[in-house]
Amino acid sequence: MNSVSLLVISVCVYILAYRYYSAFIAAKVLALNDDNITPAYRCNDGREFVPTNKWVLFGHHFAAIAGAGPLVGPVLAAQYGWGPGFMWILLGSVFAGAVHDFIILFASVRHNGQSLAVIARREVGPITGITTSLSVFFIIIVALAGLAIVVVNALFKNPWGVYTLFMTIPIAIIVGLYMFKIVPGSIRAGSIGGFILVMAAVITGHWLSPGQPWAGLAGIFDLTKQQLSVALPVYGFFAAVLPVWLLLAPRDYLSSYMKIGTVLALALGILIVQPSINMPMTTQFMDGGGPIIPGPWWPYVFITIACGAISGFHSLISSGTTPKMIELESQARIIAYGGMLTEGFVAVMALISAVVLMPGDYFAINSPAAVFAKLGIPTVEINELSRLVQMDVAHRPGGAVSLAVGMAHIFSSIGGMQHLMSYWYQFAIMFEALFILTTIDAGTRVARYILQDILGTYMYSPLKQTNWWPGILFTSFLVTYCWGYLLYSGDVASIWPLFGVANQLLAVIALAIGTTIILKIAPKKSYAWVTFAPLCFLAVTVITAGIMNVQMFFKRGDTLGNTNGTISIVLIILVIITLLDSIRLWLTLLKTDKPVGMNTEISILSCPVDTTKPNIPS
Repeated sequence: MNSVSLLVISVCVYILAYRYYSAFIAAKVLALNDDNITPAYRCNDGREFVPTNKWVLFGHHFAAIAGAGPLVGPVLAAQYGWGPGFMWILLGSVFAGAVHDFIILFASVRHNGQSLAVIARREVGPITGITTSLSVFFIIIVALAGLAIVVVNALFKNPWGVYTLFMTIPIAIIVGLYMFKIVPGSIRAGSIGGFILVMAAVITGHWLSPGQPWAGLAGIFDLTKQQLSVALPVYGFFAAVLPVWLLLAPRDYLSSYMKIGTVLALALGILIVQPSINMPMTTQFMDGGGPIIPGPWWPYVFITIACGAISGFHSLISSGTTPKMIELESQARIIAYGGMLTEGFVAVMALISAVVLMPGDYFAINSPAAVFAKLGIPTVEINELSRLVQMDVAHRPGGAVSLAVGMAHIFSSIGGMQHLMSYWYQFAIMFEALFILTTIDAGTRVARYILQDILGTYMYSPLKQTNWWPGILFTSFLVTYCWGYLLYSGDVASIWPLFGVANQLLAVIALAIGTTIILKIAPKKSYAWVTFAPLCFLAVTVITAGIMNVQMFFKRGDTLGNTNGTISIVLIILVIITLLDSIRLWLTLLKTDKPVGMNTEISILSCPVDTTKPNIPS
């Protein structure tokens, strides 16, 4: 098997899956209907609920869901060889991840853009509503910390990368003002201008290097891990507070199409260069004891790859920002199912970029020095790679650096580009960081929605209003402080396993809710297998991984290990309660002959925000 074969197989599988399987789900299982008015129009408030062009929304949604998982997860899972990861990315994204995203977006649109917790409370019952609310909040905090730690490890002591990433913030604000206020609807001009400015940021970042015009300013952007661990939550706070059209939508839109463009360019580079796969199909670490992931391939491949195949975090976006902006129900197919398949393709590209490295170089980059020394695997090109990218890339675990090196290696192998490898490397770092930060943008905002709903429902009702500024500021601060604390005090070894299990446990909850919805609305009960089959596999796999994680965390014997172990136990218990409560309802629904419908009457009659003049199309 070579890199081109993997590329061609994945493209064929995804085209067929979108053409046939997603069409079956849209028409037969969900029966999408564009005559239904979406919450973007019914509850239009110009802030959270805003009708948005399909392609702009696809860009936002894809940018929000495609965080560290599809980039870093496959790279880390390459420890087991290319085979297990490649098979799970293909099968998981088609039959689990894309279905998961599609059904939750559909449900949230029908529920007036409400969160997963509200949907769970209305469709399953109060017990599942409470357990889902608690699970979601715990999980999203862990997920945001897990995503951010990858950015920290990629950008510390890298002024060029920090500068480039920083510049994308004012660029997004300028584009947002232009596209939404100065010349509304000017998507093409805003897109071209934004792309040129971002590329200029990548190129001018080189001027911070020693001997270059801006070398004296490098210290401003030469940040330590601790400084980055403070800066990222501060950024997340403002991303959660500012209007969605000012920073979130334009930044995600620009980032998304740059991401897709980069992945397509990488695919083209693979076709041109045709790099050899140097990692074997399976390695000696299949049964455990690896330098990156200590456990065996099952269940750890499935939680390590995470978002590249299925991600519970996606359910928060599909029931968070996206349903508040979608114009037509039928657009859910391309945005949710198509967005997940695109993310799966990104995961395949990331896996290829990792396995074209020599095994010794791959493990040298992704392992701490002391751990790598015990492997006895010789390096081949690590010193030359460090020289070409103008940065020591050895022993920078987390997956981001090895992915950037692999991408830069492929791009620079195209004729005449060898001398540009440092630019390609920094471009790849920016590409990865944008992937992750756009998820932090939307994730922090969604966590704010969830916390407002929890506190507003059970403590102080005004907090539930998404347009009440004291509630916005208070909940945004609490969310960013919580994930910022985990980020500041943790590392990849402590955060990523917890993130992987927490993320997939949330997917179990979302698939259970999806199964309930299909049993309620589908003309045939057998259609529930669309969500029930991946639910069964994922529940067994992830709960097993969670139990193994608990043992690993408590074995550490420190405060962080005990905290992570406790969080894992709480999450497993909450998920089991949710499953039992869902099974109770399924047994009742299976006795009915006709669809009973969803409990959407309350949602359709009222909006979760105060809108005096809803902008409903004629």
